[in-house]
Amino acid sequence: MPADGKPEGSAPYGRGPERLLKRKQFLAVRRGDKRRGRFFLVEVLDRDDSAGPRVGYTVTKKVGNAVVRNRVKRRLREAVRTHAAGDMAAGKDYVIVGREDVLTAPFGQITAELSRRIRGTR
Repeated sequence: MPADGKPEGSAPYGRGPERLLKRKQFLAVRRGDKRRGRFFLVEVLDRDDSAGPRVGYTVTKKVGNAVVRNRVKRRLREAVRTHAAGDMAAGKDYVIVGREDVLTAPFGQITAELSRRIRGTR
């Protein structure tokens, strides 16, 4: 265990970025840049301010029932909290649209892909 008392591999960020919660916020982000990936689609909107990044999660009904959709969202939230939050730029909103492949993919692969899409690299 490291000197700070946290277990190895625990999140450097406590709660992660602020959340998008209102439908209006999600619709606004749709006007922004779209970054497609195997496990998810990341939509990014530059808000032109210096406030911290905000993130929202959505999974369509095509993926499955409520239980399956919630599992996808939980995996994505944890990937952002533990790995990708540091890659998010201030003044931007992110919406992550999850796909069913998130459930079967190794967590390390999800976090690597998410970090790449958030940074905007291929």
